[in-house]
Amino acid sequence: MKRIGMIGGFGPEATLDYYRLLIDEYRRVQGEGSLPEILIYSLDVYALFNLIEQKRWNDLTDYLLNGINILAKAGSDFGFISANTPHIVFNKLNCLSPIKLISIVEETRKKVKCIGLKKVGLLGTSFTMQSDFYQEEFAKDNISIIMPTAQEQDYVQHKLITEIELGEFNEATREGLLAIVKRMIIEDTIEGLILGCTELPLILTKDEFGIPFLNTTKIHVDSVIKYCLMGK
Repeated sequence: MKRIGMIGGFGPEATLDYYRLLIDEYRRVQGEGSLPEILIYSLDVYALFNLIEQKRWNDLTDYLLNGINILAKAGSDFGFISANTPHIVFNKLNCLSPIKLISIVEETRKKVKCIGLKKVGLLGTSFTMQSDFYQEEFAKDNISIIMPTAQEQDYVQHKLITEIELGEFNEATREGLLAIVKRMIIEDTIEGLILGCTELPLILTKDEFGIPFLNTTKIHVDSVIKYCLMGK
């Protein structure tokens, strides 16, 4: 069994969800009687957003790499970042990392390919929706990524920052998010929806409108535990 290293804090609610799901998935695979070794280094989501807003990509990479180096020195055999947005600099970070990193974007692409979808919507932070790292990764399998309108993106970002990141899950917000998804199904003919922020599965908890809602946290966790259980 490999020792897991997690960069958390982006944000705290998602970090808690990751930890619970890691334990649940490990127990599902291994049964009762043992638990995975997990090291968590929690960083500041507001520092992350500030660096991204200022497009300080080198500083962002250094910030994340420092956390990964701490995990490696503490004994992690591999690592992952418990969020989608930091994957803006994942390729560069991966080249510099002293340990293997499991990408949430790559693992989500594999899942979407496996279930045979070719056109999927993406909800996430404005940074994720306005960047192209999802499109570049999914283009490897000729899968189209569809974004909400600019106004819808503003709505999603506002609700993430002012409510969901803070652990507030309001029914009116859930309905507002679902209205965006319904429009994307009707007008953009999406076949599935990527919950491209690890807080979104906390408010959009199940599939809706007959399409799969792809929980990137769960997809990531499943891949992390699978790799954890591979021989060193």
